[in-house]
Amino acid sequence: MPTIDSNGCPINVEVEGAEGAPVLMLSNSLGTDLHMWDKQMPAFTKTFRVVRYDRRGHGKSGAPKGPYSVEMLGHDALAIMDALKLTKVNWCGLSMGGMVGMWLGANAPERIGRLVLSNTAAEMRAPEIWNGRIATVRKSGMDAIVEGTIERWFTQGFRERPGSQADLDPVRDMIRTTPAEGYIGCCEAIRDMDQSESIRKITAPTLIIAGEHDPSTTVASAKFIQERIKGSTITPLNAAHISNIEQPQAYTEAVLKHLG
Repeated sequence: MPTIDSNGCPINVEVEGAEGAPVLMLSNSLGTDLHMWDKQMPAFTKTFRVVRYDRRGHGKSGAPKGPYSVEMLGHDALAIMDALKLTKVNWCGLSMGGMVGMWLGANAPERIGRLVLSNTAAEMRAPEIWNGRIATVRKSGMDAIVEGTIERWFTQGFRERPGSQADLDPVRDMIRTTPAEGYIGCCEAIRDMDQSESIRKITAPTLIIAGEHDPSTTVASAKFIQERIKGSTITPLNAAHISNIEQPQAYTEAVLKHLG
């Protein structure tokens, strides 16, 4: 699959699905790679030409030293679209992928058809949390945050369910193998982001998915976004933060229903 240059940073991209089908672009959470969408791919590729990618600083993409910004990450997404000659895409982003989706919807509205923003927030009001996480990774590496991240990302019931390690271990590996500089750069982007007013410019039909047990990007965060995007709707799921893995069927059905 292609490696696409975005302002000197190589971005790893995979494209699957029928040529000529409408395009759905997927964007991951912080600390994961494009494989976080594996459970959705069989259903999504039946209808869509699916473009998924490793964000700058993650997976097989480049990890230049930060700081990064949501604007920079939005331009990375536009560079992918331009390289693949995609005039307009539908966008589904989870967590940080949703933050990038908000930036695109507000700043490049002509490139976005329908928009799915899941488990995300327009701003994160606790810089001390992000600074603490950055300090931990700088001192002790990515291993130091793996289990704490898993506890935040998935409910206790899901983590303790028989067979759940088959879902959790690949996520642990994604976090562990994320380049520290890339993770830190993206943490800085989230820490410094404030899209609370700019999202009022979004006109794309928008679905907001919220995890009812998400401690990071809460249902209140989803309602905040809904109040500012005219005509947007919320679908709650019985999940914590990575709702597409914890509730794959319900997540997939919600996205496909919205995309029509």
